[in-house]
Amino acid sequence: MSDTQSSGPNLGGDEDVLVRTYLARRDTLVRFFAARVGHRAAEDLAQELYLKLASRGETTEAENPLALLYRIATNLMLDRARGERRSAAREGAWRHAAHVTLGGEDVADAPAADEVAASRQRLRQLVEAVAELPPQMQRAFRLHKLEGLSHAETARIMGLSVKSVEKHISAALRTLTARLGR
Repeated sequence: MSDTQSSGPNLGGDEDVLVRTYLARRDTLVRFFAARVGHRAAEDLAQELYLKLASRGETTEAENPLALLYRIATNLMLDRARGERRSAAREGAWRHAAHVTLGGEDVADAPAADEVAASRQRLRQLVEAVAELPPQMQRAFRLHKLEGLSHAETARIMGLSVKSVEKHISAALRTLTARLGR
């Protein structure tokens, strides 16, 4: 079997030579990736390579499709490595900006114990206040504010109009604000 023939299913007569080459050499490509980035990322990169090839929407004429395939694979690894370096740099910058260090050691930036106790008390009061809301108002408030659903999603789940949901949430916020004194 040649390097460009697939032993797997043919996705169509117009299948791209790079996709055929990929399908024929997938196991070798996974080993290629694993040798360079480890086994965990190898399968992900192989899948990403396939998606990149299959979604191009154009066929490629290449003198040496295998060499081109490995060039694309190498570029994919380099792109991922660059992305990981950028991510690490962002995280390092955030860590530097958000953490206090003394003598090169991170200092816990946790709130004081009295602040934690006060926050827990406020949360307990909020939970109690929400539990005392009328059922429809409580459900709309929970779905929208606590579960993060949009007004439209909340309305669909509750079988109400968006306007009704908005009114329930607005009334709940007024009630809770008045009860909790904020």
